[in-house]
Amino acid sequence: MEQAINPVDGVGVAFRVIGDGTPLMLVHGTALSSAIWRAFGYVKALRHEYQLILPDMRGHGRSDGPYEPASYAMDLVVGDVLAILDRLGHERAHYLGYSFGGRVGLSVAAAAPDRLRTLTVGGGSSRPQAGSFDRLFFPGCVDVLDRDGMTAFLDTWNAHRSTPLDPATRAAFDANDPRALVAYMRRAEQEPGVPDSVLASITLPTLLFVGSEDRMRLGDTRRMAALIPGAELAVLDGDHATTVMASGDVLSVVGPFLEAH
Repeated sequence: MEQAINPVDGVGVAFRVIGDGTPLMLVHGTALSSAIWRAFGYVKALRHEYQLILPDMRGHGRSDGPYEPASYAMDLVVGDVLAILDRLGHERAHYLGYSFGGRVGLSVAAAAPDRLRTLTVGGGSSRPQAGSFDRLFFPGCVDVLDRDGMTAFLDTWNAHRSTPLDPATRAAFDANDPRALVAYMRRAEQEPGVPDSVLASITLPTLLFVGSEDRMRLGDTRRMAALIPGAELAVLDGDHATTVMASGDVLSVVGPFLEAH
């Protein structure tokens, strides 16, 4: 993997580049890594049409993982995305982010819209995130991860799920440093979100998709679609975890959107 250095705090962000063509950055969700895009079939489907840029976000995968929550402030995370584009010499790229990756994309679109060709947000939210991990995983999940480690976190989450945790997701979670992930989660829950006025000012071609059973994000996604001028909305089968795994369904709407822009 290659590495880009954030010039503000010196954190190194690992990323992989696959394929040729117009650059498309794919940004994973919480506690995952760039490996999910291969595991779920996105790389195979897209590599012949796009240059895929696959980062491990700070605190995840092979990127640096500081242990201070302040190191995960959203302006620093946005800086990581821009540092990768600078490292590759790209003025602009298409952007697709899921869950946390979607929130990052909204923040990049707000801070540096000239660096994006399009914005695709899956299972995202612009709202403040206090308590979001308890709703996404299980009550008290950050404390369990902090006190008992990743195995206890995954076992407890699995017990709360309606379907068993898939091997690719478990492997991605296991690859993280729990202390870094706790720091990221503590900071993420303090983030104020993206104001409605900022969403209303986004002029990039924007696609929003969400699972029909994603009770956490369905309403938020519909609300963002109403606020972002000209945004397209796709509601797909699935919940927050399974929607991104169904790459065929996702790409059936993302593919035509990218081709149109």
